[in-house]
Amino acid sequence: MEERCMRRALGLAPRGLGRASPNPLVGAVIVKEERTVGEGYYHRYGGDHAEVIALRNAQEEAKDATIYITMEPCCGYERKVPSCLDALVRSGIKRVVVGTLDPHRAVNGKGVQLLAHSGIETRTGVLEEDCRRLNQIYFKYILRGLPFVTLKFAQTLDGRIATVTGSSQWISSSASLKLAHKLRSTHDAILVGIGTLLKDNPMLTVRLIKGRSPIRVIADSRLRIPLNSNVLQEQHVAHTIVATTHGANDKKKASLSKMGIEVMEVAADGQRRVDLEDLLIKMGTRGISSVLVEGGSQIITSMLSRGLADKIVVAVAPRILGKGIEAVGDLGISDIARTVKLSPVKVYRRGADLIVEGEILS
Repeated sequence: MEERCMRRALGLAPRGLGRASPNPLVGAVIVKEERTVGEGYYHRYGGDHAEVIALRNAQEEAKDATIYITMEPCCGYERKVPSCLDALVRSGIKRVVVGTLDPHRAVNGKGVQLLAHSGIETRTGVLEEDCRRLNQIYFKYILRGLPFVTLKFAQTLDGRIATVTGSSQWISSSASLKLAHKLRSTHDAILVGIGTLLKDNPMLTVRLIKGRSPIRVIADSRLRIPLNSNVLQEQHVAHTIVATTHGANDKKKASLSKMGIEVMEVAADGQRRVDLEDLLIKMGTRGISSVLVEGGSQIITSMLSRGLADKIVVAVAPRILGKGIEAVGDLGISDIARTVKLSPVKVYRRGADLIVEGEILS
């Protein structure tokens, strides 16, 4: 019974994808005498929490009922909305079943403790692994202050993302492109290198599906970005950050700032490029909890070689190109045991393409 109810809560929580960030995805189900009397999920940042919505739906039937919540109720650290804990105590809920504790230092066990002190029976750890996986982005962001990084690219069967001339539109199918836009809508930011921008002049917005466009981030150590680039347009649709290094052209910085573009100065790596780790740290301080990296090869390779990526999504098109630009360059691996491994792995179809996605094992 408990696992079944928690699975229902887990099914509700992802409906907030793309809108709840930087807060966690949360689902709640209220059950009384084996009947579901109320449900809720966290719709958007700043909105009512899942428990409050479920209680509102249950009304008087919440008294003496059990509520199943994927994450520990907050105890007032987020002042945008009333404390979930207070709402639960006032409702007359008899029992609270929690999937996982909230890692936020202002909560982390305090919510469950306070419920118990209020005379409400509590239980934690029901489907805990599933509940933690649901919020892997939130857990990394809260515990390490860094955004969760997903690498996404489309390649041919022989691992090429473009021809030797740089032609890459379109390797993957229209169904895969729609998936790419869905991924964009569920991440706080999208990151590409200046090479990809100069070659493709992308917009980096969400257009093929209904959804929120992420913050657009361009890694550009020497500020080579043309002022008429698509990513510099329509700032009301998606904000753009150009990440550069110390010593970049001051005149160009001023021109970008005048256009309303944010120029973020980060450290340079050993090759005088944008230091990706420093960039991720600075993005984390800005409240960006997830980043989708769409290339090119250089930035994908750097993310992998430095252990900065958490997940990979690859669209493999049924094409063979032969000579061309590799999706992933040299990682300095000479021993097969040191290869980058993924687990768990999902494999599915989108149009004619095979999609392979998995988390990178640390």
